[in-house]
Amino acid sequence: MKRRHGIIGLALALSALGFSTLSHALTLDDARTQGRLGETLDGYVAVVKPDPEAAALADRINQARRDRYRAIAEENRVPAESVARLAGQKLVARARPGDYVRGINGLWLQKGQPASDP
Repeated sequence: MKRRHGIIGLALALSALGFSTLSHALTLDDARTQGRLGETLDGYVAVVKPDPEAAALADRINQARRDRYRAIAEENRVPAESVARLAGQKLVARARPGDYVRGINGLWLQKGQPASDP
């Protein structure tokens, strides 16, 4: 009986650990707000400062965007790069004040702030 309670307790503890890990997963909005990811004019997000967690998120986001841009391009018979650039222009324009965007000069700037290289 003690062994059964021990296993149940361990299962509950591991379950709680798993849920807490999932609840702390980095989201795109969080990464933008924290200045870890920014939008670029090419339609993809990029890491503002070296950060493995943000880089992994950027890879996932960019793959999903790449797939979506490709699908839109095929539907409209245009190059995927054109779709990505148009999306990039819109995403940079829609960035919230305080979010990072990469300018045409390649430098990061914080919306509403002068250009800088973080």
